[in-house]
Amino acid sequence: MNIRLQVCACAQDACLPLLPAAVQGSPGHRLESPDFCALPPLAVGTRLLAPDGAALFAVSGRIWLPAAPHAVACPLLQALDHLPAGPVDLAPRKEGFSLAWITLSDKGARGEREDSAGPAIAELAAAHLPLCHTQGFLLPDEPAALRALLPELALGQGYDLICTTGGTGLSPRDRTPQVTAALLDLPLPGFVQAMMAASLARTPHAAISRAVAGVLGQSLVLNLPGSRRAVTENLAAVLPALPHALAKVHGDPADCGA
Repeated sequence: MNIRLQVCACAQDACLPLLPAAVQGSPGHRLESPDFCALPPLAVGTRLLAPDGAALFAVSGRIWLPAAPHAVACPLLQALDHLPAGPVDLAPRKEGFSLAWITLSDKGARGEREDSAGPAIAELAAAHLPLCHTQGFLLPDEPAALRALLPELALGQGYDLICTTGGTGLSPRDRTPQVTAALLDLPLPGFVQAMMAASLARTPHAAISRAVAGVLGQSLVLNLPGSRRAVTENLAAVLPALPHALAKVHGDPADCGA
């Protein structure tokens, strides 16, 4: 389904919401058609293409804006060029996978430790998967923060792959697996077994990991350890299976034979 926008003039990389016509007084690009309620889901990483095929916007998230009688969840559009004001017809298209990584670290959240594990997830995934969008998040080891963010990224913004790093051990504030497991629709024990085998080949201490993996909506969620080296080992163990798993989560009807 094509959409028609009234573009708000903006610079390259500017992020503005896609607004329904009823929302007034907020800067953003206004949807002229279809009706906002009929707008197809715009997952992060979706490009909006002009009639000549040029990508004008990329969906980079969403934001809730106040409106009467109810608040509205509006996609955030990142401009891929300097854009003048005016109407434009756009075709949504998504190619590749979107990745969110979440670092759980009290010291990192306080600015006392540089996050090296999270960027390692993005680097390794980008080397092996066709990624259309990546975004990192940094949280303290607070269950409530992760409990709020995971559904937003999976169900609200439509990320394909969500990797957490940290909080999988036995320290009193290590709570990542409990929070994740309570939210999953389906567990993926084979992913956990593959990651455990890779870690045990390096150190017996891997046996204390409580990491889980599974499906939330149409997103794959993986708990990874907190160190850069362990993140690389664990993610590398499941990378070969990720494209097939993501295709199946999105409804690929092809047979699963090797």
